[in-house]
Amino acid sequence: MSDLDFVSGGKPIAIERGEGPFLYATDGTEYLDAGASYACTPLGHSHPAVVDAVQEQVGDLTFVDSSYPVQAREDAYAALVAATPDGLEGAWFCNSGTEANEAALKFARSATGNSKIVAATRSFHGRTMGSLAATWKDKYKKPYEPLAGDVEFVPYGDAEELADAVDDETAAVILEPIQGEGGINVPPAGYLEAARDLTDEAGAALVLDEVQTGMGRTGEMWACQHAGVTPDVLTTAKGLGNGLPVGAIAVRDWIADGAASHNATFSGGPVVAAAVHATISTLVEDEVPAHAAQVGDYLVDELEAAVGDHVREIRGEGLLVGVEVKRGANRVARDLALDHQILALPAGRTVVRLLPPLVLEESHADRLVEALEGVLAPEAETESR
Repeated sequence: MSDLDFVSGGKPIAIERGEGPFLYATDGTEYLDAGASYACTPLGHSHPAVVDAVQEQVGDLTFVDSSYPVQAREDAYAALVAATPDGLEGAWFCNSGTEANEAALKFARSATGNSKIVAATRSFHGRTMGSLAATWKDKYKKPYEPLAGDVEFVPYGDAEELADAVDDETAAVILEPIQGEGGINVPPAGYLEAARDLTDEAGAALVLDEVQTGMGRTGEMWACQHAGVTPDVLTTAKGLGNGLPVGAIAVRDWIADGAASHNATFSGGPVVAAAVHATISTLVEDEVPAHAAQVGDYLVDELEAAVGDHVREIRGEGLLVGVEVKRGANRVARDLALDHQILALPAGRTVVRLLPPLVLEESHADRLVEALEGVLAPEAETESR
């Protein structure tokens, strides 16, 4: 088995069930889930509030399309809008993060009448054709080119380069408040604020992709709240239904009023809507983002003490943490799983990505730190000989 096999679909671990921050294999082995399947289960696995809501809804009504008013959908819309930053008054549900970003770009182009999209290097916005066009890495794009045109990339975090790119032909600037797939890259202070000012001046839309950073992941409900920035379009997915397939966008009125028609058959289906409402309600009522901030700070401090001398950098926010190793993130993820029963994710070749469920406790963080020390410290000692 190669490292590549382990991290790209060939994992030799058959998962049977999950509870809280743990997953259990068919042979009974318990794994601490430090990846949450790319941040999809913020409340942990099989959270009772979500399970109960879904079971009740599926027993009453499994599906009817969005042209029919359904209470579960109305409740989910209300919860989402109430949880987003002030100024985002409209919302629309879809099935995934890439669909949310696809809709965001379409809405920005139709509302502004312009076509130019400004995106960032090392970005990842999804795998459908429009979202892929705004994604940086060639390995995702090359097999499918030509993609949608009129996309310009600028260095992530560089406000001056962004200013040079944004002009009166720009429809949207699309950014991740913290880049996930690109390596857990945190922008410098003032960057999102600069993006907000530049798009305001140009009459363009600021689209913030919170597919991975949202739902309390960074210690606030949305990562953009750390900077006090409200976008024109906020996209979310992954953790929105605590594991059920759903995405959404929240928009300012000028986007909603100017956008052309867009829809999807399964938009806001009753069952996923019940999961969304239960997930958001629980995150808010149980103050889960604040818990993520507290445990995230503890995790980073403990990692710095245990492995800080063996890695290049530890960075992130809340429970979105990247450990930049000196080589072989894939191998580190493999060794964590096979030798320590910890499931983590690579983010590129050199960053180990930690995205545990937000119900992680400090005792779980201790186990994670101990496992990383067990993998990284011996390697560093070997390299120094």
